[in-house]
Amino acid sequence: MTSTDLATALTSTRFGRIAATLPVSDMARALAFYEHGLGFERVFQNGDPVGFVILKRDDAEVHLTLQPGHKPPAFAVAHMMVGDVDALHALVRSFGLRILKGLRTHDYGLRAFVFADPDGNRIDVAGPVRDSSASRT
Repeated sequence: MTSTDLATALTSTRFGRIAATLPVSDMARALAFYEHGLGFERVFQNGDPVGFVILKRDDAEVHLTLQPGHKPPAFAVAHMMVGDVDALHALVRSFGLRILKGLRTHDYGLRAFVFADPDGNRIDVAGPVRDSSASRT
């Protein structure tokens, strides 16, 4: 196949969903946070005991995979765009999770923070700057 054929094939290929897969060492603990804390709904699970779960909320989808020896990497494994970043920040704090980068407004028009989920996975969260939060740091 020539490079022109490849380019043509790529432009005619439609991409479907893509979702982050987060390794977790304790599925019950992870589900307690993502389902009961963040309000995601379980739409698929596999294994006995459960070793893989697909969760959805609104347009977001996250996959959890049981990895008992999981060691979280030192970089963000998922990025979430949300409508109210301040509310999510408060919720994450109420769970006692580590805030790795504090909530702040960036000059590029987003308000953002980074936290570690119950398994230490770094999640970068951002949302639009609202007039009421624009002056906060």
